[in-house]
Amino acid sequence: MTAPTDLTDAQRTELDAAAFRRLLAHLDAHKEVQNIDLMLLADFCRNCLGDWWSEAAAERGLEVSREEGRERVYGMPYAEWKSKHQAEASPEKIAAFKAKQVAK
Repeated sequence: MTAPTDLTDAQRTELDAAAFRRLLAHLDAHKEVQNIDLMLLADFCRNCLGDWWSEAAAERGLEVSREEGRERVYGMPYAEWKSKHQAEASPEKIAAFKAKQVAK
């Protein structure tokens, strides 16, 4: 059995990529989970993932816009996903999100 400390950088990268792809598939299968829910519970959302993806590209000298990063995460342009799947946030969730931002 291979221990995590025995992995090569290439193996670790391959596993990280596989886990990321599985996370994207999981989020895609659970469109009912809204970004505000993710922000309240985990302090990140699909937009954050897309932004992190484009930032990782920039760190490697690749030009990937935030919109392109978000499209990678959503599987379609963000505006399209938003119109098809994003529900209106309740006043309670909006208030909780604002309170969390102030607490940071």
